[in-house]
Amino acid sequence: MEFACSHVVCNWRSDEAASTDFPHMNHEYDNVVKEAPPRPPPVPPPRLRPRPPLPPLPRLPSFKPRHAPGSLPPPLPPREDKMEADNSLKANVNIVSLSVGQLVNIQPDTDQEAVQSPVLCGKCSAALSCLSSLQRNMWVCEFCGSVNGVHVDVKGTCTAQCTAEHSDDLYLQSLSDDDYQNLEDSLVVFCVDISGSMSVTTEVPSSSALPVYVSRLEGIQDALQRALSSMLQDSPRRRVALVTFSDEVVIYGDGTSVPLTLRDWALVDYDHIWEQGAAYSVPHCIAETYRQLVQRVKDLREHGATCLGPAALASVAMASRHPGSKVILCTDGRANIGLGEMEQTSSPLTAHFYRQLAEQAVDTGVIISVMSFEGTDCRLADVGRLADTTGGRVNIVSIGTIATEIQSASMDNVLATGVTATLVACDGIYFPDEEDESDHKLVREIGNVTTGLQITFQFAVKPEFTEVFLQRDTLPFQLQLSFKTRDQQRVTRIITKRRPVTSSSRVGVGSFNMAVLGVHGAQLCAGLTMEGRVQDAQKQLKAQQDLLTQISEQRPIATQERIYGNWMDTMSTICDDITAESHTLSDEAAELVYQMRRATSVYSSSTAQTPQKPTKKKKTFMRRK
Repeated sequence: MEFACSHVVCNWRSDEAASTDFPHMNHEYDNVVKEAPPRPPPVPPPRLRPRPPLPPLPRLPSFKPRHAPGSLPPPLPPREDKMEADNSLKANVNIVSLSVGQLVNIQPDTDQEAVQSPVLCGKCSAALSCLSSLQRNMWVCEFCGSVNGVHVDVKGTCTAQCTAEHSDDLYLQSLSDDDYQNLEDSLVVFCVDISGSMSVTTEVPSSSALPVYVSRLEGIQDALQRALSSMLQDSPRRRVALVTFSDEVVIYGDGTSVPLTLRDWALVDYDHIWEQGAAYSVPHCIAETYRQLVQRVKDLREHGATCLGPAALASVAMASRHPGSKVILCTDGRANIGLGEMEQTSSPLTAHFYRQLAEQAVDTGVIISVMSFEGTDCRLADVGRLADTTGGRVNIVSIGTIATEIQSASMDNVLATGVTATLVACDGIYFPDEEDESDHKLVREIGNVTTGLQITFQFAVKPEFTEVFLQRDTLPFQLQLSFKTRDQQRVTRIITKRRPVTSSSRVGVGSFNMAVLGVHGAQLCAGLTMEGRVQDAQKQLKAQQDLLTQISEQRPIATQERIYGNWMDTMSTICDDITAESHTLSDEAAELVYQMRRATSVYSSSTAQTPQKPTKKKKTFMRRK
């Protein structure tokens, strides 16, 4: 749990806070980042002629200083790196970043007592930690002030590390025989488009003098054979299944059983498709089915239309029997028949179908990755929601890159399922832009988590609590992370931290963590863009860019920070074009936005994607309605 600023900035607030959800916030606070006053001019040199002595000054009355207050504010950050005066903090720097992929990737101690549960506050559900204060078995919750009776040893509840400002506790529930699951039981389902448009060819490099053309289907066939060969060598016990779609859905499974075909009326019956996919025979491990799968892939031929929705549904149903499974969806065109068809203008039913399928995949621990071919229009902004919701990838591939992307997606193992993050702050803090932003507790359903997942939250202080908080040394924050590991171990991880408090006029550039600010800016603006809130995204982008400019004027910008600035420039270009022409996102723009939604810190993750700023061409970002 990392913070974007070394201190909690008490008096930041959004411009709309006073007139919308918090009408009582109608008084202004000093929200200016100031620098120390200029030094006085040097004293002039003494004159050659001595001055006559001055008469003695009258004696002043004695002065007794007032008593110092009982509680002083904490020490201020160093003042040598203050920003220029009259530069306001328009961007919220009260940001928390969670590297969820690292937090859920645990190795429980087998000797540790498994049956444990945290002690929770009866009012706000904050957890007792070694940072809490107990007096005569009474705990006054540091978050809401409620008094709780405690009948356990506080030190006994701490199973991990604890310092004066940080506590990290791990609670494990015992596994029953029914909960056990072999990690190799998870499936990889390749869901492949074999519609007529897959016959389109592309020239590829060749050692011969004559040009060589390869169709999209031939490119996928070669990529799948490479992926299967790699799995056979690296994970011979992994289960792999094949599903294809054109104007019908064909479920091949592991290639050893009779294929199941869904067509006509079956393509519009959600429950029927789910039942057929879930009931199909469980694939054997690839060590036993490699030859049959490779032969099925070689025999594929392109024909017909594109019933993408039913094929994705059948694939998720098949994978749902084993949490931690994945579906890799490859297509070159938009769905035009069956459930989820998009040939006509998008309808509420179409959006509902993809939302329902994504939620069902999350509930069953399945991740979906979506790949489309460059130069096509498959409405990636809509189909990509399957990957965005479930934790998968969204990529536009070419004949030359599809093999690499498929292998990368195949290795994206789910580290945990059913992940829920709860962020608890003390009463007086709220979370802007959340459904219940007046509450000091935020709950986020994350679902499936893969390596590198990082999410951010922003918070602020209610104005009537500003003076109160400035008199305190620190404020507590607590992350409660509940999840199931790949072997079905139920885990609760609770991290508690204390943060010092200050006002925005006393924040220096050395107080900022640009990794957290950059990731938050990219994720927030991308999310607002996908929700259609383009103007809100533009405001956030402007605030983030202004903050980066302020920092750059006071200290050198590192290479990593230039990447964050590049992210902001890319999003600005996309948002400007959408506003100017009132067009929807093209596939290329949607790919960039979805990558921003999954942005991770380039400081800590070697897998962080850093999309480059494209040339500002309207055809790159927009699609005409």
